[in-house]
Amino acid sequence: MTLLALDVGNTRLKWALYDSPCVGARLLAHGAQFLENIETLADGDWRELAAPRWVLGCVVAGDAVRRRVEQQLELWDVNPQWVVSSMQEAGMTNGYDHPGRLGADRWVAMIGARQRVLAQGVARPCVVVMVGTAVTVEAIDAQGRFLGGIILPGHGIMLRALESGTAGLHVPTGEVRNFPTNTSDALTSGGTFAIAGAVQRMVDNLRQHTGEDPACLMTGGAGWKMAPSMSSRLELVEGLIFDGLLEIAARRFKD
Repeated sequence: MTLLALDVGNTRLKWALYDSPCVGARLLAHGAQFLENIETLADGDWRELAAPRWVLGCVVAGDAVRRRVEQQLELWDVNPQWVVSSMQEAGMTNGYDHPGRLGADRWVAMIGARQRVLAQGVARPCVVVMVGTAVTVEAIDAQGRFLGGIILPGHGIMLRALESGTAGLHVPTGEVRNFPTNTSDALTSGGTFAIAGAVQRMVDNLRQHTGEDPACLMTGGAGWKMAPSMSSRLELVEGLIFDGLLEIAARRFKD
């Protein structure tokens, strides 16, 4: 009855094995590999795992990477399913102009966020923030409709762009300061405040549009770095994409 959930991002593949395909399922094992090491999974991380009954994943790294993952999954007699953004799924409605062009990771994370909000007992608007190689900020109304979202460079991309385009600037190891007084702190603080400002703008937009104070959920590998610099109250969630995959699996894999 086990489910192997896969989140294949731009930098790493993250996986989690659950005892069943449902929200709240018990986590049996988990791990991560950089994309360049995908070929080690079958003989490494996955070698001692019992064969899962289902595999469900989302991939944003492209078809070539997906095929490499599928080759590793030949370890077991199981056909993986890959989430593709659609008009509707798991209680969410996709308001993108072309729903299929929405990144699968964004769609799955929103489904996970929506279910977390509903689990608190009150349907309310929600802003979903993923902080990784890129940063996405999504707006969902209380009825579960994705209204739209923004994409901006992640912290590392911003800093590398400045380094390549500005003489004398180098990727810093600075700190976030309210009033930076050296170049390293100025660069680190600038990137952090740019992301924080974009999130706050979306929170304000959603509040004005709905007339309600939205929940704000943040996830992603660099989320913990951003959280202390946010103006709005937020919930930091480690595995929002896995939450979404579990919600989708509960509906797809009913016996």
